[in-house]
Amino acid sequence: MKIFVTGISTDVGKTIASSIIVEALEADYWKPIQAGDLDNSDSHKVHSRISNKKTRILENSYKLNTPASPHLAAEIDGVMIELNQIREPQTANHLVIEGAGGIFVPLNEKETIIDLIKADYKIVVVSRHYLGSINHTLLTIEAIQNRGFEVAGIIFSGSENKSTESLILNKTKIKCIGRIDEEPYFDQNVIKEYADLFRDNILALGKSKI
Repeated sequence: MKIFVTGISTDVGKTIASSIIVEALEADYWKPIQAGDLDNSDSHKVHSRISNKKTRILENSYKLNTPASPHLAAEIDGVMIELNQIREPQTANHLVIEGAGGIFVPLNEKETIIDLIKADYKIVVVSRHYLGSINHTLLTIEAIQNRGFEVAGIIFSGSENKSTESLILNKTKIKCIGRIDEEPYFDQNVIKEYADLFRDNILALGKSKI
């Protein structure tokens, strides 16, 4: 199973959610594009938070120095992000792929994060509650569906908001994988607890239609 983790915006909890899914499946992890924080990248963070011995952290296709939108970070680095240079790593294991920011974050002048999604990916949307998040969540889901893809599941991140969560789930009819609370920290033990809690719902994604 290949799971593509995207968010409704930046800093909504994609890397925490990716860590949980990776741990639940003992999956391999791949972040195609890393912009900034190369010494403490999302790949480093996932590796530090998981405790299983099976997961492999796969190499980024692009490592950019500036913490900015990929297209700008690439421009500053003097490179051009080319979609045909972003090649999915080969693995016999489950694969978790983490996007950058939201689905319309630009890679170059023509392409955005959504162009990384393939037909066989199970798409998981991470939604975090803030003023405007309902709109951002619904827009993200509708844009993905307009491309001909299905959203396999939603993970809510942050303090519970029953009204918001209920509205989104009722309107979209998309399965909720779970909610990640506002924890004081996320270490291997906390990630493993969530992995155990979410595992059945994550495994069920493999039974849904592509």
